[in-house]
Amino acid sequence: MSDTEDQVEVQEQQEKKKYGKNKKERSDLDIPEGIDPWKPLPLSKDDVPRRVLYDESSFSTLFPKYREKYIKEIWPLVEKELNEHGIVCKLDLIDGSMSVTTTKKCWDPVAILKARDLIRLLSRSVPFHHAKRIMLDENNCDIIKIGGSVRNKERFVKRRQRLIGPDGATLKSIELLTRCYVLVQGTTVASIGPWDGLLQVNKIVEDCMKNIHPIYNIKEMMIRRELMKDESLKTESWDRFIPKFKKNNVQSSRDIAKIKQKKKQIKQKKKDTGPFAPAQLPRKEDLEMASGEYFLSEAKKAEKKKKEREEKQAEAVAKKQQERASSLVAPAEKERPHYSNNQQNNLPSKEESLKKIQENLKIEITRL
Repeated sequence: MSDTEDQVEVQEQQEKKKYGKNKKERSDLDIPEGIDPWKPLPLSKDDVPRRVLYDESSFSTLFPKYREKYIKEIWPLVEKELNEHGIVCKLDLIDGSMSVTTTKKCWDPVAILKARDLIRLLSRSVPFHHAKRIMLDENNCDIIKIGGSVRNKERFVKRRQRLIGPDGATLKSIELLTRCYVLVQGTTVASIGPWDGLLQVNKIVEDCMKNIHPIYNIKEMMIRRELMKDESLKTESWDRFIPKFKKNNVQSSRDIAKIKQKKKQIKQKKKDTGPFAPAQLPRKEDLEMASGEYFLSEAKKAEKKKKEREEKQAEAVAKKQQERASSLVAPAEKERPHYSNNQQNNLPSKEESLKKIQENLKIEITRL
C-alpha cells in the first residue's frame, strides 16, 4: 500500500509542475527589492569578444504596393541602421519583399529578431523614425490583428475609429499613458514600447473591439498612476478606488419592434393550441397507399406521370391560345341614334341652316 501511495504523490507533483500550480510568487523568490527582473541588461560590442553566431539566419516579409515608393526612399537608412548590428538587408521590388540575414560580424544574437520586427513594422505603414526604435533593448513591438473580431463592416469601422478618437486625442492619451507608439492601419494595430505598455495597449484594443470604449481603460490607468505615487497605499487593495463600469444594453427601435412582434406570435400560438396535441400528418407512403400508387409497378408509375405532364401541357397551351384569341376579337360597335318621324320633321332643313349661318356672319362683320 505504501508503494502505491508514493506513486500517487509523485504523479500529483508531476501534474502540478506540468500545469504550473506550484508557481512561486515574487515574495518567495530571492529577488532583492528595487530590482526589476524584466529590465533588459545593456549589451555592447565590447562585451562580446569572440564570434557568437556560426550559422546564417534570415527572415523575409512582403509589403503592399502602395508602400513601395516610401520603402525605396528610406532603404539606405535601413541598411545603415542594420549594418551597425552586423545584419544585411535586401529589397526586392519585383516580388515586393524585404529580407534580413545575419553575417559573421553580427555580435548580438537578438539583433536578427529585432531586424525581423523592423521590416514587419515598415510593411505595416509605420514610419522609419518610429520603427527604428525597435532596435533598442528596452523596446519591443506587437502587431494586433483586429480584422476578424467584428463581422459587420460598418460596426468594425466605428469601433476602430474609437481608438483614434476626435483629432487623434484618444490615441495620443493611450501613447502617453503606456509609453508606446501606436498606429492603427487597416485591420491591424502596431505598437512599439516596453513590455508593460504593450500589454496595456493590447487590453485596450481587444476591449474596444468587444464594444468597451477606450476611455474607461484610460480612466482606470490614470487612477492607478496616481495611486502608485502614494507609498501608504502600496500594501493596500485598490479595488475601492477603481471605478466599475456596467454595460448598458441600449436597444434600437427596430430591435424593440422585432421583440414585440415575436412575443405576439408566441401568444397567438399559445391561444391556438388546444388541450390535445395536433394530429400527425400523413407520410408520403401513406398518401400513395391511399391512392393506390404504392402498389403500381415502376413502368405504370412512369406512364401515369407522363400522362399528368401531358395534361398540364395541354391545359397551358389551351390557356395561351385563349389569351391570343382574346386580343384578336373586334370591339363592339356603338349604336347610332335612331330618330322617329316626328323628330325628323322637327329637324331644320339645309336651306334654313345656311340662312342662319349667313345671318351670323353678317352680325360679326358689322361688329368689326
